[in-house]
Amino acid sequence: MGIFDFLSGEFIDVIHWTDDTRDTLVWRFERHGHAIKYGAKLTVREGQAAVFVHEGQLADVFTPGLYMLETNNMPVLTTLQHWDHGFKSPFKSEIYFVNTTRFTDLKWGTKNPIICRDPEFGPVRLRAFGTYAIRVTDPAKFLQEIVGTDGEFTMDEIAFQIRNIIVQEFSRVVASSGIPVLDMAANTRDLGTLVAKEITGTLAQYGMEMPELYVENISLPPAVEEVLDKRTSMGIVGDLGKYTQFAAAQAMERAASTPNSGMGAGIGAGMGMAMGAALGQRGPWGTAPAAAAPAQAAPAAAAPPPPPPVEHVWHLAENGQTSGPFSRARLGRMVTEGSFSRDTHVWTAGQDGWKRAEDVPELAQLFTVMPPPPPGA
Repeated sequence: MGIFDFLSGEFIDVIHWTDDTRDTLVWRFERHGHAIKYGAKLTVREGQAAVFVHEGQLADVFTPGLYMLETNNMPVLTTLQHWDHGFKSPFKSEIYFVNTTRFTDLKWGTKNPIICRDPEFGPVRLRAFGTYAIRVTDPAKFLQEIVGTDGEFTMDEIAFQIRNIIVQEFSRVVASSGIPVLDMAANTRDLGTLVAKEITGTLAQYGMEMPELYVENISLPPAVEEVLDKRTSMGIVGDLGKYTQFAAAQAMERAASTPNSGMGAGIGAGMGMAMGAALGQRGPWGTAPAAAAPAQAAPAAAAPPPPPPVEHVWHLAENGQTSGPFSRARLGRMVTEGSFSRDTHVWTAGQDGWKRAEDVPELAQLFTVMPPPPPGA
């Protein structure tokens, strides 16, 4: 092999890039000290662009196609080199391949809740997350503004910055949209379009665009969701008065079936009195009573006594959990057992919200009644 053949082999004459990483945005063609031969073949595939950087200055940008590196194909580089006529000698330039395909299924989400004013609920905190797609539209600007001299630039290196831009614009769009929280689920597509449109100007400065942005979910804090579920339940129930009567009847049935329950005894006594009044209207052995003497007027039947008052049953709330219902007698035993204290929050039908046990007169007595002194004291 002659010296000219050796020198010819030292110069790169085929330049191309195939990527199988699926996350590389920019890759620098490594020359390993070799110069680029005049007339070398440059292959730029679909979804790529090749950017020449000569002595620190950005020169030509090549779109997909096959090129012979000659003066007529490199006007900017020819001007930088002051090549007034054709040249045959090798030249040295850095070549960056830029991936211009669409990167999809990238995640975004709000790290902290977004505070906005809802026309129905007032100030609320929202969380949201979704996906987006991104791609490079101006390889030269992207190389100048973002990549610099990085020989291999991946999507992870810019994803965090893009997520911050999305969250910022999403917060602003949601706060100014005036869409009620309950209607946001039906408007996620419009919200995604608005946010992507607002981000366009910022990404254009990086040489990028966002063709797609999806809002997959918008959620409220757990406490607000719990109240909303209760409100939905009330709407399903319909007539609140009938539902209250039904709930009270169920509570009475449970209390009556509870052993040693004061309420159960009261209900049993009331039922016994009602049965006694019904039997009193018939004679012995179930026969009809004898007719009164004509001279004497039949005494008016005594009105049955009213049913005993329904004893309140109480629900308890401790450590975010509810229990019950309990009768007053059962709560008295729980005081003795130490499982019911003055600071326990209680609620019964008709009461305005939860209250501490000592703030309810009917229950405060349970903590003040003391047993008599023991014999022989």
